Amino acid sequence: MKQQSLVLVTVDCLRADHCGFYGYSRPTTPFLNTLAVESIVAPTAVVAGAPTYYSLPAILASRMPLALGRDVVGLAPGESTLATALQDAGYATAAFSAANPYISPHFGYEQGFEVFRDFLDFGGSSTAPDSLDPVSSSPSTRRRINQSLQRTAQRVGLGRLYNDLYFQYCARIATPRVESVDSLRKFPSADVIVDHAISWVATAGQRPFFVWLHLMDPHSPYYPVPLAYRELTGKALSPSHARYLNAFWNRSDLSPARLEPERKGIVQLYDAGIRWVDDQVARFIAHLKQNGLWDHCVFALTADHGEEFLEHGRRYHAPVSLAEEVARVPLLIRAPAIGKKSVAKTPFSHLHLAPTLLEILGVPSPRAFRGKSLSNNLEQETAWDEPVVAECAYGCTNPFRRESRLARRLLSVRDARYKLVLRIDAGEIEELYDRQTDGEEKTPLSNAAGKEVRVRLLQAARKHLADVTSGVDQTARLKARLRDLRVELDQYSSKVV
Repeated sequence: MKQQSLVLVTVDCLRADHCGFYGYSRPTTPFLNTLAVESIVAPTAVVAGAPTYYSLPAILASRMPLALGRDVVGLAPGESTLATALQDAGYATAAFSAANPYISPHFGYEQGFEVFRDFLDFGGSSTAPDSLDPVSSSPSTRRRINQSLQRTAQRVGLGRLYNDLYFQYCARIATPRVESVDSLRKFPSADVIVDHAISWVATAGQRPFFVWLHLMDPHSPYYPVPLAYRELTGKALSPSHARYLNAFWNRSDLSPARLEPERKGIVQLYDAGIRWVDDQVARFIAHLKQNGLWDHCVFALTADHGEEFLEHGRRYHAPVSLAEEVARVPLLIRAPAIGKKSVAKTPFSHLHLAPTLLEILGVPSPRAFRGKSLSNNLEQETAWDEPVVAECAYGCTNPFRRESRLARRLLSVRDARYKLVLRIDAGEIEELYDRQTDGEEKTPLSNAAGKEVRVRLLQAARKHLADVTSGVDQTARLKARLRDLRVELDQYSSKVV
């Protein structure tokens, strides 16, 4: 029997509830909806951490993001991963990532891949959406004048009016005209990544292959391919309006209530990015079918995390929240030998994804993997019952800076019904949600409510912390720290020279 190949697609910022096969009404995923009919779809797939740099260690290496210490980000040199396991099993391996700076050799993600393209040389638009922000307008002279006028306006109680007027001036008068949405995009679109993947698959020969595609189309700034926007909304996409929406959405001086009027337009741009991903995944799979490869492929699609659109007053996906809009992601697995199966609503952690895929392929998992295969549960349609943990360093928005990584741990523990959120610091936050009655996680239960559940989930959190602190792979940690020090030394040397 021919060895099966593996296609893994991770879509940056893709929320489960914005996919048609999870019930979304807008036609964002027509192709994936049809694929879901013959696939395993996990009702509740949950990240092990967020954002990207706290999510991918679980997806690729079946390890919790902070298991090597809060000061270690990414994969350690020599760490076992899905890619290294398949490479050792004789697979041709390749990865194509759409210019996400956290998916690079700097963080160890090239390991196990014969071909690794991160597209960080893409050279996207230098016209950042926040360049229209009245607080951070770019030309130094104009910035000084603006700041002086802004202080004056604030003293006389007109600061809000001045900010609005200055923003409109920048957006509609002072900013050069933009001719196309493509000229604004910061990341290569999915068709570029798929083109490279198609070309590479042709070079794999008779070997089974593993190809990983990381697509950025739904990521902010939201500049979708105009064709996808038209397919989704029936309207043309104006480059100037798209730029205006992104700049407005990025304003740091506006409250959620004042951002709300433009939320619909932003979500349409985001959804159009998903639609383009769907189109390009369809094109890639069509190529595999045309070349007789699809029937011998396992296909998995998920996301590194979701995206916030003011549900809790926040935007984007900063590591200050593990709310459902960030933590719940799609997970679709198409395996010819298994077919369509009903899946329990028990949360499926990304920690278990790599060992599950390896067992489906018949390849042993590395001993270092912390997750376990749920392949038998999926095939036999049986539930599993254990709390799922997600974590990040609270507020670490720049993992390139070591001091930023040392923030306090934000932790969530959840089962099929309840979710406990812990922020472990001097002013510890502990919130318990009953997702059966409060699916949007708006109102935490009182301290007197759900005591048994609270104790059980707190015990699971305690066990997790004990496991990760006592079971640190010191060799891997040391290798990761030495790599970081070399990078820091090289950066320092280049500045001195």
